[in-house]
Amino acid sequence: MSKKHDMENRHGSHSVYSMQVHLVRVTKYRYHVLQGDIQQRCREVIRQSCNPLDIQILKGVVSKDHIHLHIRYPPQLKISEIVKRLKGRSSRMLLQEYPELHRRYWGSHFWGIGYGCWSVGNITDEMLTNYLNHHKEAPNGDENFILE
Repeated sequence: MSKKHDMENRHGSHSVYSMQVHLVRVTKYRYHVLQGDIQQRCREVIRQSCNPLDIQILKGVVSKDHIHLHIRYPPQLKISEIVKRLKGRSSRMLLQEYPELHRRYWGSHFWGIGYGCWSVGNITDEMLTNYLNHHKEAPNGDENFILE
């Protein structure tokens, strides 16, 4: 994927957006099970799960015991819902297709509890501050929300 494509805005019927986030999920007990065929299949299932949700995977890594995803998603989706859907489908598919995983992860819990999530922006704090500083002074000394 080109650098130019990474910076493009997406368009909805009444919106322009570029919502991006870096997600991290770990396997339960951090077992090193994402290797070989299982690693490949996990990547495929994650991709297949993102398509119907209009989620673009900009970059991603499937390691032995965790995954990293840098995704772009539509604003109507909540991060928690994205994680829930990716977690549920990938867990179900991998446990069904690989009996050795089902034996290790009894109770159908493949992923660990919780996840890591960091927003990824196209502008820096400095750019935002410079932009806001070019506007009129706030009435009544209210620096937090400037009226023009």
